[in-house]
Amino acid sequence: MTQNVFDFTANGLDGQPIELSRYRGHVLLIVNTASACGFTPQYQGLEQLYKEDAGRGLVVLGFPCNQFGKQEPGDASAIGAFCEKNYGVTFPLFEKIDVNGSDAHPLFKHIEHAAPGVLGTEFIKWNFTKFLIRKDGTVFKRYAPTTKPEDMRADISALLAE
Repeated sequence: MTQNVFDFTANGLDGQPIELSRYRGHVLLIVNTASACGFTPQYQGLEQLYKEDAGRGLVVLGFPCNQFGKQEPGDASAIGAFCEKNYGVTFPLFEKIDVNGSDAHPLFKHIEHAAPGVLGTEFIKWNFTKFLIRKDGTVFKRYAPTTKPEDMRADISALLAE
């Protein structure tokens, strides 16, 4: 059976496992995040999308990662406090994970394979790479770190309308 996003489990910032099947029927925006990156201000845009579209079925899922320039050095409590204090983040955040390499979280191995990057590369190049997921758990599209959250609005709206 082909896997989809809802087949995976990841630990929340509190360390408790979260089955992604709880989001079945929602459009997901999965993002690898970091607190000390040039793209970190995108937290504000991600939170704005979440606040505006949560009622229509959008869920943003943030996955902190320290693989790019060691830009996510904190532990779970530091990450949560930073995101809440600086950007008012209310969307779900998960434990820090690897997104590339042999220790990459299985969810990221799956979405990287389902939506390869430029020239078919499956690895993630930097923080704030984004993956938009359909309500059925299949990957719709990968977005570069430079893509601002607001620039994904048309695609998000189209998926929410499906």
